[in-house]
Amino acid sequence: MGRVTSVVARANKKLSIQLAASLLAGSTLLSLLFGFFRMRLLNGTYYDTYPTGYDAYLAAFTVPDFMFFILVSGALSVSFIPVFNQRLQSGNKKSTWELSASMINFMAALTLVSSILIIIFAEPLVRYVIAPGLNESGIALATSMMRVIAVNPFLFAIATVFASIQQAVGRFVFFALAPILYNIGIIIGLLVFTNGINLFGWQVFEGGIMGVALGVVLGSILQLSVSAIGLIGLNFDYRFKIYWKNKGFRQVLRLLPPRSIDQGMDYLVGIVETNLASRMAAGTLAAYNQATVLHMAPINLIGVAISTAAFPKMTERIGQGRTDLFRRELQNIVRVIAWLAMPVAAVTFFTRGYLVNFIKNGGDALMAGLLGTLVVAILFRSIYFIVARSFYAQQDTKTPLYISLFAIALNVVLAVWFTMHLNMGAYGLGYAQSIVAVVEVVIMFAIMNYRIKGLIDAWILRAFGRMAIATTLTSVVCYAMVQLFQLQGEDASILATLPKFVLIVSVSGTVYLFTSKFLNLHEADPILGRVKQWLFFRAR
Repeated sequence: MGRVTSVVARANKKLSIQLAASLLAGSTLLSLLFGFFRMRLLNGTYYDTYPTGYDAYLAAFTVPDFMFFILVSGALSVSFIPVFNQRLQSGNKKSTWELSASMINFMAALTLVSSILIIIFAEPLVRYVIAPGLNESGIALATSMMRVIAVNPFLFAIATVFASIQQAVGRFVFFALAPILYNIGIIIGLLVFTNGINLFGWQVFEGGIMGVALGVVLGSILQLSVSAIGLIGLNFDYRFKIYWKNKGFRQVLRLLPPRSIDQGMDYLVGIVETNLASRMAAGTLAAYNQATVLHMAPINLIGVAISTAAFPKMTERIGQGRTDLFRRELQNIVRVIAWLAMPVAAVTFFTRGYLVNFIKNGGDALMAGLLGTLVVAILFRSIYFIVARSFYAQQDTKTPLYISLFAIALNVVLAVWFTMHLNMGAYGLGYAQSIVAVVEVVIMFAIMNYRIKGLIDAWILRAFGRMAIATTLTSVVCYAMVQLFQLQGEDASILATLPKFVLIVSVSGTVYLFTSKFLNLHEADPILGRVKQWLFFRAR
């Protein structure tokens, strides 16, 4: 027991921004690999043989996810962490733990009520709001699955408060493990629960695609469990009580609504997209959903991981009154994110056939085409997360809300116009996402540059220009490599396509790295330094 406690204590040490970002990126990559394996299992079982059931499964997530996003999710972390850090740095631990306990209990109560309401109103929500285009069997299945998944907001809410506490004090290990276990739970549902559950000779569950929904709940429980382990060693004084008079708690409650509405309204686009896609051919919803998952993978690896790791330090700079250091750190982080995201977006576009093949044996033309419409969003959504957090670090949740309201309205209008009036089908949904991603980031940058003079200066603009040149050359090389190693009819399995994909990405990445060095982009130096160290070590 003592050895286990010692391991947990070492894992719970405070990490630097660089180490935290690397850890989060690594864990996100591992979680994505599990997620891709999960999607491959789902595609192999249901995409071609039971597309209505697959669409129903995806539709079942919309309302529980919407409630989680609007009530908890990023709204809690960006509102809670700055206030938590203020209390912690002032040395008032009693107030800090009262704030934490209040948030756990408040969020648990709020999401418990929402989960019960979802269970009660699942059928009319699916039939009239979420997926009216599904047939009767699809609506019935989506309703049943939604009632099972309805417990997710409650479990996620508690886990998110636990994770926010850990982020605030610079702990990221168990926070990083949580999404991996969530995916493992769903995979268990796919491999085990779909075959039925027997206890002592009695069949308590028949199996089928409903087993995946049970796996989702198992994954949520595993995620909550590992998040709780991350609190060990903090001496967290939990009380089953909401301290309404706690000033920090009241401050978080004031900051929470704008960001909550922002998150919820942002997810409203997903509900509109689900509604529109459900009216198209069976399987279109699944194809679009997986294309968005693929385009979110690099965004999570780059934008979310780096901005999550940098956010606590940004709040500290603002707390210290050092806007000069805040500006410089924000510029550096934006440069790093842009330097990574530009070539990734380009390579994703040219290798989209390979990427789709990894999650669906033999690939899928619709899915690959939809991914192509979303590549512009990879760059701008990656940058969005750090720019948005620059507002949250200043405890300004209203400005991003107003910008998001405009962006969401534009997204909905474009999605409806492209799909229903221009008859672009699901491709219209992707183009709408990419256009809005550009508009939103440009507006945010303009406002932040007005607040912090010199944020967008010649130094960073020249860097963006050189990155664009390096990305253009990389795109030419990547396109040539893809033409040289085209997917063939026999390239249906991962083992057949992975060597080609790795070669294309390696050559393209090497070209980008050395072009960046030639153009004096210092972001390439750490990677080249590591490569030199590795080669020197191998030579010795």
